[in-house]
Amino acid sequence: MAERPLQEAGGSNDIAVEVLDHTVAVRPTGEIDIETAASLRFALFEALAHASPARPVAVDCSRLTFCDSSALNALLAARRAAHESGTVIRLAAPNVQLQRLLEITGALPLFPVDRCPPATGPGPWGGRA
Repeated sequence: MAERPLQEAGGSNDIAVEVLDHTVAVRPTGEIDIETAASLRFALFEALAHASPARPVAVDCSRLTFCDSSALNALLAARRAAHESGTVIRLAAPNVQLQRLLEITGALPLFPVDRCPPATGPGPWGGRA
């Protein structure tokens, strides 16, 4: 059961953030590049405001088609903030391109990877109120 869905992260590439029972889900879609990375950064830090060691952030990568170094920078900045607060940022269902970006930059070991995205509950926002 979700506590509540948060509003979209803003910008032209809105990114949903949902506070669920055991995770905070960040759900970007499409391409994350220099023009849209600010939306990802905003969403990640919004998610971290609701995260804890018992409620990590899970980035649902299943709807991403492309990530560049700007997206990686946003992920690494959020990972650093999460680490300082004792929580974790997990990547769920990353595509081959994102995994390759993480591999060639040496960042893959910094993020736990889940095969499946975090589940959503019934309701208009993908979570239960």
